[in-house]
Amino acid sequence: MIKLTLDKLLEKHNISRYELAKRTEIQYHVIDNYYKNKVIRYDCFVLDKICDALDCDVSEIIQYKNER
Repeated sequence: MIKLTLDKLLEKHNISRYELAKRTEIQYHVIDNYYKNKVIRYDCFVLDKICDALDCDVSEIIQYKNER
């Protein structure tokens, strides 16, 4: 199972979704979907912009858990 952890990362950096949307120039509703883990298809452009804005690695945003 793949899970987004943008909510925890934003809390760690003390940045709101609105502020991240402004920094990345990505529409708020897109950031909100990543924040709420409601994304079905992950966009590498969006992930790249988020990583750049937060100075982090994609592995800090996406987690994989094997649920067997």
